[in-house]
Amino acid sequence: MKDEIFMKKALRLAVRGVGKTSPNPMVGALVVRGRKILGKGYHRRYGEDHAEVIALKNAKGVVRGTSMYVTLEPCCHHGWTPPCVDALIGAGIGRVVIGTPDPNPKVSGRGIQILRDRGIRVKVGVLEERCRKLNEAYFKFIQTGIPFVTLKFAQSLDGRIATKTGNSQWISSPETLRLAHRMRSIHDGVLVGIGTALADDPSLTVRLVKGNNPQRIIVDGRLRMPLTAKVLNDEMVDRTIIAVEEGANQKKARDVQDLGAEILWVARNRRGELDLNDLLKQLGKMGVTSILVEGGARVITSFLRERLVDKIIIVIAPKLIGEGIEAIRDLEIRELDDAMRIFGMKTRRLGEDIIIEGYLREGNG
Repeated sequence: MKDEIFMKKALRLAVRGVGKTSPNPMVGALVVRGRKILGKGYHRRYGEDHAEVIALKNAKGVVRGTSMYVTLEPCCHHGWTPPCVDALIGAGIGRVVIGTPDPNPKVSGRGIQILRDRGIRVKVGVLEERCRKLNEAYFKFIQTGIPFVTLKFAQSLDGRIATKTGNSQWISSPETLRLAHRMRSIHDGVLVGIGTALADDPSLTVRLVKGNNPQRIIVDGRLRMPLTAKVLNDEMVDRTIIAVEEGANQKKARDVQDLGAEILWVARNRRGELDLNDLLKQLGKMGVTSILVEGGARVITSFLRERLVDKIIIVIAPKLIGEGIEAIRDLEIRELDDAMRIFGMKTRRLGEDIIIEGYLREGNG
């Protein structure tokens, strides 16, 4: 019970790094003697000291012989910073309690073994599921090389994301709009289709909350994006990726690149459309660990149909539209037994809206 209490505190610390540590995980750490916390730390930003090192630096009193609580296995390799296991050994830590092993092949149990080989007592698996869930995007990316995909959209009570004239601003409440911007701030990339880009000319930036702007990814197979679009003419143009099919207009592609955006050439799938699997693999190679897919209907449907969604968040507004644009089109499901299931589903109220959140892969959440 004591170990769980301190691990919960370490988790609360780790969350403070949300949206700032990618591609590194969020990690929290405590230096504890008996029931007294001597030092606290969390990984604040990619490239800066890790949580364990910060906790040791902040510790007040004699550290030798104390316990270290850390949400993720300490690293044992050189990156931007020296190995954390060296810092723990050098400080004379007597016991290390770890939330979950690190799936990174450079670590993956080696950090634990090094500590044990040096005579340090190690306990692994305290609140493990919560520690894994905290870094669900990191775990998937490290294990597959593919970004964690969160699909989010707002719809009316009768399942419409826009009226039949295409008007969609704003279906959801102001509180939910702030949530949408918060979600952008904690993902590496935000993705929309060319239909949304043409209809709304969005900036795809973080405005209603404090946070980092994600990379902007527009799926535009035939490269219909106008050169006057906001995403091609603001200070973030160098963080804009236009994903196009092989065979798209090369002259226009050069014009887009001249403005500062990046063109990503993507293979076609069996339908002759832009291959989202190939897109995700290429984004993974670029270091994009998580993506927020915001729509529109064609993109939503394609990601679901190809079974590429990890997490889904549906905002339901208390409005009826009637005839309009459906959020999800044909998924090619003909039998109820083949229907997609949502696992670990949770619901909550935000403003006037209902938020439904869950996972499309069993075992997640």
